[in-house]
Amino acid sequence: MALESVCGLKFNETSLDFDADDDSSCSVEKALRCSTNFEVPLTFDPLAYKRHMLNDDAKTAVNIHFDHGTTTLGFKFEKGVIIAVDSRATAGPWIASQTVKKVIEINKYLLGTMAGGAADCSFWERVLAKECRIYELRNKERISVAAASKLLANIVYNYKGMGLSMGTMICGWDKRGPGLYYVDSEGTRLTNYMFSVGSGSTFAYGILDNAYRYDLSEHEAYELAIRAIYHATHRDAYSGGTVNLYHMKETGWEKISSTDVKDLHYRYLQEKDGADGPPPRN
Repeated sequence: MALESVCGLKFNETSLDFDADDDSSCSVEKALRCSTNFEVPLTFDPLAYKRHMLNDDAKTAVNIHFDHGTTTLGFKFEKGVIIAVDSRATAGPWIASQTVKKVIEINKYLLGTMAGGAADCSFWERVLAKECRIYELRNKERISVAAASKLLANIVYNYKGMGLSMGTMICGWDKRGPGLYYVDSEGTRLTNYMFSVGSGSTFAYGILDNAYRYDLSEHEAYELAIRAIYHATHRDAYSGGTVNLYHMKETGWEKISSTDVKDLHYRYLQEKDGADGPPPRN
């Protein structure tokens, strides 16, 4: 086991007794080996429980279908990878927060995004951060972007069909240069030069497809990402708040800006009025 070799532990000889009068003890081996698993009662069937909770039959009085929405995007260009996200969290029609941090800083050279269930994305990407650190300690080098994304895909695949909701991008920089991968809760793993994930992704793709070039300057790339997220928040009720922008470089990630979409709305409106003249009055 990676952590065993790093720490020099001998699991068979190591245990922690919390109470001398109590027969129960916590095995370090069990704690470390099962850190990515959940203990459930022996008779508990997660799949059957999920079917019961999502049953549309009125006789059960249970019908849980939680809505989720967001807009995240990432694209490669000649100077690295751009990541941009909104910051709104919703619970059905209710706006729960306008200040959610949807970019998870796994380490200095890896970033993950959140789309779907906030708890699922946050928990499993932090598990990924732990596994990446263990890999680095054991192998004396950083994990590659491809390996990190594959590790996350393998972890969540074990819970396929059990109700996880994740659509995340993993981006970073390794020995092969910039990397960008899409991973979801079904275990799907894809790589491409551009992704947009979430309920507002179709609107973001419309802006990206219109103006994306690989040879964008840094300023053009920043403006394209911000504009794409803004237009998604304007048309998608589940997206909003602020536009958080990151740039993944060879030296690691850098947070570029955090801009309120209200300010962007009036800025772009002013640009439009300046180019086309004021709208006609009746």
